[in-house]
Formats: sequence, C-alpha cells, structure tokens
Amino acid sequence: MAVFRVIPFLFALVCSACATTQERPNVVLIISDDQAFSDYGFMGHDTVKTPHLDRLATEGVLFTRGSVPSSLCRPSLASMITGLLPHHHGVTGNDPPRGIDRRKVVERFKRNTTLPSMLGKAGYRSHQSGKWWEGHYREGGFTHGMTHGDPKRRGRHGDVGLTIGRKGMQPIYDFIEAGKKPFFLWYAPFLPHTPHNPPARLLKKYSGRGLNKFVARYYAMCEWFDETCGELLGYLKKNDLEKNTLVVFVTDNGWIQRTDNGRFAPRSKRSPYECGVRTPIILKWPGHLEAKKIETPVSSLDLCPTILASCGLAVPDDLDGRSLLPLCRGEETDSPPVFGEVFAHDIVEVERPEKGLRARWVVDGHYKLIWPHLAGAAPELFDVSKDPFEKRNLAKAKPKLVAELQAKITGWWDVPAPLERRR
Repeated sequence: MAVFRVIPFLFALVCSACATTQERPNVVLIISDDQAFSDYGFMGHDTVKTPHLDRLATEGVLFTRGSVPSSLCRPSLASMITGLLPHHHGVTGNDPPRGIDRRKVVERFKRNTTLPSMLGKAGYRSHQSGKWWEGHYREGGFTHGMTHGDPKRRGRHGDVGLTIGRKGMQPIYDFIEAGKKPFFLWYAPFLPHTPHNPPARLLKKYSGRGLNKFVARYYAMCEWFDETCGELLGYLKKNDLEKNTLVVFVTDNGWIQRTDNGRFAPRSKRSPYECGVRTPIILKWPGHLEAKKIETPVSSLDLCPTILASCGLAVPDDLDGRSLLPLCRGEETDSPPVFGEVFAHDIVEVERPEKGLRARWVVDGHYKLIWPHLAGAAPELFDVSKDPFEKRNLAKAKPKLVAELQAKITGWWDVPAPLERRR
C-alpha cells in the first residue's frame, strides 16, 4: 500500500517540474555588430531608419546608457555569454599572439561557465547564429548552432554562422520548430559590420540624400540589420511565441564611419570613448516588464544575470554584473559605477591580460573617467550626461573628482603602472 501512496506523489513532482519548465520564458538575444549608440531612430538619429527596433524600444524597457566592458567584438561577446569582465574570462583580444595556436585562446575561454550551459541544465535548448569566436558552437554550451570553428576550414569568428541575416533566417526558424522545450537564441549577425554591401534598394535610399558614399553604405547596413530583426520579431508574433519570450537587444561595440574609406574612425571601435563602448540595451518581456525608459548607467555584463533571473534560475555569486529586473520594476534605484577596459587587438599574453591593457574607464553617475594605460598619458574626464560625444575634457577643471574616480578604478582592478608608452 505504501508503494501506491508514493506513486501519486512522484507523479505530482514530475508534473510540477514539467510545468515549471514550460512556464520558463524563451530568450532571444539580439546583438548588433559595429554600430554607434546613436545610430538608431529610437536614440534620436535623424537619418538612419530602424522602425522595428524603434518599436521594440517603445514596447520594452530601454536603457539609454548601457555600456560594453570592452569595445572589441570578441572580448565583448565573451563577456555577454559568461557575465564576466575580459580580464576574468581571459579573452581580451580578437586574435592570439603571433605564432600561437588559436585553440589556446578557446581553451582558456572554456574554463568559464556559459549562459547556454547554465540554461541547458534547466531544460533549455539553445542555438548559436552569427558572430562566434570560441570554436565549435558546442564549446560555448549551445545545443545547436551554425559555426564549426575549425581553423583548417577557415574557422575564425563565425564561418557558416555569418550567413544568418544576410542570407535569411531559416536556420533559426528550423531550430525553433524542431523542439518544444524553452529555447535560447543567440542572434549575432554580421550586421551592420563590414563588408558594407547592403541591398541595392537600401543603398539607393541613402545615396539619394547627398551623403558621402561610405556613410550612405553604413546607414543602409544599419537599416538592413533592422529589417532582419523585424523578420525575427515578426516570426515570434506570428507563431504565438511573443508572449512568453524575453527579447534582449545590445550592441557588441560602437562604430563611427570614416568618410574617406570603409573603415572606422578614431574614438569609436577599439577605443574607451562613448562611440566605442556605449550601447542601448532593451528588455522586452510582455506581462512581466512594463515599457519605460531608464537613464541609469548599466552594462552588458548585467545581461547574463538578468536572463538567468528571468528564467527562475540562481545567479552565480562570481558574475561581474547584476540582474536588471529590480531596476526595471522600480524596486531598486541605485546606480553603481560601471567599469570597462580596452586592450590591444591581438592578445599579448593569454594568461596575463594586463600585458595588453590600453585603458580603463568608469562611468559614475553623470561623469566618465578614461584612464589610459600608457606612460605619460593623462586621464580624461567628461560629463557624458550633457556631453555624450565627449568634446569637453574636464580633467584639469575637476582634479579632485579625477582622483576620486581613479581610486574607484584602482579598487576595481589595480594593475602596475606602464613602464613605457606603447605604439
């Protein structure tokens, strides 16, 4: 008789677990690649058209003062998927030191626990598409994906995965339709990243406005990226997935388009300035988060703990970010400093991140201090609430504030002073 009493109890436990799994939200993480924080309609740009992301920003929680911890794609993306700063997860640059096998950096990355692997333990399927540097998608904890990561087959930063968006969205749709468990999507298309080769209809649209040809191409790429986001968001709505899906938007790093060639201008990508590290962050979760705009400085480091908390999972104590849910719901109003670091493009020494350090920075309230890690280079101070493009350096006028912010940076990550100026 005892056996028959136990069976209903076990059945109830199983049903409860299944219900919990089914109620957990799907998560879609959309990552723009090489786009300035200002180059969206919802951020006030008067030329670039981004109607689908504009709608997402209106319907969700828009953080206008988000930042990425490093303004280069590989370390930035690694931070999003681990919730750790580059000098903690060990991926500080795009490529390994000259003569060092790429796999050494991937092996260093694999010491970290990733968001897809944490979600996987709760029953999530996950799909990687777009930019991905860390070998095969399974090495990032994804159950499904597009990138093989094999250097012998020209695997570097996404390979087959880089076709997503540019050549349609079908791999994502196939993944969603193949299973019923809650899912996590990593949508990091090679957009608006170079090559700036937008559809002719979009290039014509921007070329007819008297814009420089390089700027016109870049603006058209921004709209092309927005169109792909519209396709993905439209698919969720059409298939009745919108209500139980948390959509997150962020950019990996910024971009200022040069007018004399197709590359980026100074003070953008790979720099500690706002057009390198600042990004809007959007969270849309119908029925759970009310639409609003928040000016509090936050970080892409906060995305991993926010997603975990939204899925009802424990947030590891060693993550460098915090869940944004209390801030979204008005339960928290504090604004802790947001820190960041910029390194050389190529990793100098895999196990010693400080060897490639170029600058550290902090955003604390209205002010931002950039502290170059170059012998003889002076720190720069800006009131980024009034001067978001950092045209007026206040360091000489506010030496006390400079010293206070330097102390905060040192307390966050103290590194030896540089011995000589690096080129």
